[in-house]
Amino acid sequence: MPRLPVVVLISGGGTNLQAIIDAAQKDLPVEIKAVISNKPGAYGLERARKADIAVATLDHRQFPDRESFDQALAELIDSYQPRLVLLAGFMRILTPGFVRRYHGRMLNIHPSLLPDFQGLHTHQRALEAEVEEHGASIHFVTEELDGGPVILQARVPVLSGDDAQTLAARVLEKEHIIYPLAVRWFAQGRLSLNDRDQVVLDGKIRSTPVQLEQVAID
Repeated sequence: MPRLPVVVLISGGGTNLQAIIDAAQKDLPVEIKAVISNKPGAYGLERARKADIAVATLDHRQFPDRESFDQALAELIDSYQPRLVLLAGFMRILTPGFVRRYHGRMLNIHPSLLPDFQGLHTHQRALEAEVEEHGASIHFVTEELDGGPVILQARVPVLSGDDAQTLAARVLEKEHIIYPLAVRWFAQGRLSLNDRDQVVLDGKIRSTPVQLEQVAID
């Protein structure tokens, strides 16, 4: 199977990037063409370098507004000709025009069971809401922040004595499983977004996200 060309956008440490790199070095049929960060010192860039992946930095602070940054970012992404763009801890709110440009071929991972806890500080907010379950979601990116159609989720219990750090660590373990899995489905041609912004998996419209416990993982 030919490898799907992918570009990954990061802002920080890149642990989800590492999970995808590791999977690609085994049997995930993708080729990471480049890792791009809006922060020059992001450790994820070092992860990419260690894997001999091209890296680029586009510092958003060097641009007067979101539109000009997003235009430059799109031109940089397109220079690598990816068929899929992955947001992996990319801490930028994207403009509508940018999102439309990659409609149906841009995924994001969010550390909550969407639509719960959109935005930041999800683990602390989950604890304050006293929910019994928390988790992570993979979704297609649309113009609504963290509001795109959800593909896949993984759940973890919220334990007595949890703080934001312990809960985050438990969720992160699941993130490293579900992101490569969703990317695999896309690369295999099993996953798409239709013109009504509905998730299509194996030829069927999904009205609800797939739950990790429903999936047989080799």
